Amino acid sequence: MRDKNQTIGNLIDKQSTALISSVDADGFPNTKAMLPPRKREGIKTFYFTTNASSMRASQYRINPKACIYFCDKRFFRGVMLKGTMEVLEDNVSKEMIWQEGDSMYYPKGVTDPDYCVLRFTAESGRFYSNFKSETFTVQ
Repeated sequence: MRDKNQTIGNLIDKQSTALISSVDADGFPNTKAMLPPRKREGIKTFYFTTNASSMRASQYRINPKACIYFCDKRFFRGVMLKGTMEVLEDNVSKEMIWQEGDSMYYPKGVTDPDYCVLRFTAESGRFYSNFKSETFTVQ
């Protein structure tokens, strides 16, 4: 792959769904479809919104190991990123990715105590395209 960051970034930006995975108390993976990240910094850092009271946020607080996956169904290619997920509840993080219309989910606005930010930091990944997979380290 010539420019991994650009190729993977373009794939991610075109998807309407992200799959995120956490680890439950019994050590099993739990995967959930989410809206795409609100913000990304290269292919290293991603920001998602969720409820602070959610099962996923609770699991990440206990075990931050995480995985996110983006799939381009049209061309049957995808990227898995492994790393850690942090649950951020500070106002700076919440304001950074707040969007108009979010009050539909968080009626108390950006300071709603049930609104939080998930920040994923990738360490490594695996890209699949054209019947080949490539493992890589995220810088």
